[in-house]
Amino acid sequence: MNTKYILYIMFIHVCWTFLLYAILTILRAPQAWNLDTKSRKINSLKAYEPKVSDNLSNQFEWPLLFYTSCILIIVLNVFDYYQFLFAVVFLGGRILHSFVHIFTDNIRLRGAVFTINFMAVFLMWFRLIFTI
Repeated sequence: MNTKYILYIMFIHVCWTFLLYAILTILRAPQAWNLDTKSRKINSLKAYEPKVSDNLSNQFEWPLLFYTSCILIIVLNVFDYYQFLFAVVFLGGRILHSFVHIFTDNIRLRGAVFTINFMAVFLMWFRLIFTI
């Protein structure tokens, strides 16, 4: 399997992180630009700002181990169908985690989705170690 596919998955995660930054910028714009923050619509969106900010921080924690494994997989040329599958599960899990984190207060569901991300990266590392 061609290693460019794992680069695509990494790029999609980068794009997701960029999108979260854009959303956070939009949510912070009214206050930053001294716009009418008393509007009911602006106030309703204000509640999402800390959640988006926290979720954005999460994009730089566990994904660090994902990116490290991806780089090693590329350098060592051990990319296969299983690594692709684990990477796709991780990416889907990160996106799902963002939605759960931002739009719900369900900590159990968020933990379950995080576990999917956690296991996908762990399995990437496990497969990496036992294929070299």
